[in-house]
Amino acid sequence: MAKKHTHHEHHEHHEHHAEKDETITMSKTTVWQILTAVFVLLFVASLLTGGFRDSGAAPSNGTANNPTPTAGTTPTNIKVNLEGAQSTGPENAEVTIIEWSDFQCPFCSRFALETEPQINTNYVDTGKAKFVYKNFPLDSIHPMATPAALAAECAAEQGKFWEYHDIVYNSNAALSTENLKKWAADLSLDTTKFNSCLDSQKYLDKVKADLQEGLTAGIRGTPGFLIGKEGNYGLVSGACPFASFQTAIDASAAGKTWTAVNCQITVN
Repeated sequence: MAKKHTHHEHHEHHEHHAEKDETITMSKTTVWQILTAVFVLLFVASLLTGGFRDSGAAPSNGTANNPTPTAGTTPTNIKVNLEGAQSTGPENAEVTIIEWSDFQCPFCSRFALETEPQINTNYVDTGKAKFVYKNFPLDSIHPMATPAALAAECAAEQGKFWEYHDIVYNSNAALSTENLKKWAADLSLDTTKFNSCLDSQKYLDKVKADLQEGLTAGIRGTPGFLIGKEGNYGLVSGACPFASFQTAIDASAAGKTWTAVNCQITVN
């Protein structure tokens, strides 16, 4: 005679299935927790590298993309055209600092707001260094980078490049064509002249030339720097702390060579 299942036995059978289902659910949850932890670690690591980089050679349209960390090198026989570039500090300074930057890059903003003022106070304002700004818009990931660069060049026409530079980096999360024009008005610029300059993309060739020159000089992301003297520059990649720049600038002033890897400066 077939054995009849009691209600209690049916209940136990159901409980076994429930326990099995719970085990599967917990396993899935654990996998998601592990994947989330890995993602967070990778994200933090990207922040610590200090900036946006590309993975190698530039694409055919001349823009850099696919940011990945790269190590610093010491370029040799590099010549940079400083004519017409936005700069501050004496022409005959012992050391020249050339930055290639992207107005929409958060790492560039961090450098501009935290580190650049220290460089200005300790080296530019004291006459020891000249600071030069060049454009390196990463259009593939920052669609407002080129318009902002064009706007800053238009502000330079009216003698307000650095003031405009500071406004953009303080507010680059709010970049838009409307705000680019509003900030010009906030600086009491001739807005008719400024807006015409911006709308016509008057300085597009200059911005493109800056980008290409940076690529030739070994810049692969933003912010990127050459520090030294004509023909004898060292390369620093990323929004490094002031101490890194201090070591590189002092070594260059003393005529020493150096290398930079992930903001660690080694004087040779």
